[in-house]
Amino acid sequence: MLGLAKRVKAKILQASTSEVYGDPAVHPQTEDYWGNVNPIGPRSCYDEGKRCAETLFFDYRRQHNLPIKVARIFNTYGPRMHPSDGRVVSNFIVQALKNQDITVYGDGTHTRSFCYVDDLVDGLIRLMGTPHDVTGPVNLGNPGEFTIRELAQTIIDMTGSSSRIIHMPLPTDDPKQRRPDISAANELFGWKPTVALSDGLRNTIGYFERLLGGSQLATHDA
Repeated sequence: MLGLAKRVKAKILQASTSEVYGDPAVHPQTEDYWGNVNPIGPRSCYDEGKRCAETLFFDYRRQHNLPIKVARIFNTYGPRMHPSDGRVVSNFIVQALKNQDITVYGDGTHTRSFCYVDDLVDGLIRLMGTPHDVTGPVNLGNPGEFTIRELAQTIIDMTGSSSRIIHMPLPTDDPKQRRPDISAANELFGWKPTVALSDGLRNTIGYFERLLGGSQLATHDA
């Protein structure tokens, strides 16, 4: 894709990730933090793949003056998520709507920041509209921080579910805290998220209610 962008002289966006920060020793995470990633751990293929992609983008910028934009995306959720994608929001909502046990890994005190998809798209569009010298990386995420147990309980309450919260061992190298510092996005292109977690979850739960009530679930699960 970088080669194609170079050939046709196109601006190109790298959808990077907060996973480049690994299990961070700095909180909240700023773009100048180099991260704490285990390069040979069970999560490292994704983490290091994104870090390598950022490297390639900046090499093309330096060598070919390619117009690049790099966004480090924090946990994003919203309607049209796949019910079996393994993400925590979709997992919890599907489990709650089916009144199944909600699986929390670890003691539930580790944190994440959840950004509604509409806010993320707005941030990406604004980033792409910045001048050539604004390359990023720029954090895009919601700085509101919630424990995983809080998320699970909120979804149970909002769905009226009879699900119980059960605990499983925390996976190796799973980040204990995750919250973006979005000062750069705010200063560079006036972005900050506006959708509260409760509002975003309400929309997302509504989508999954319709999905589970229709015939699409069999197709998604196939």
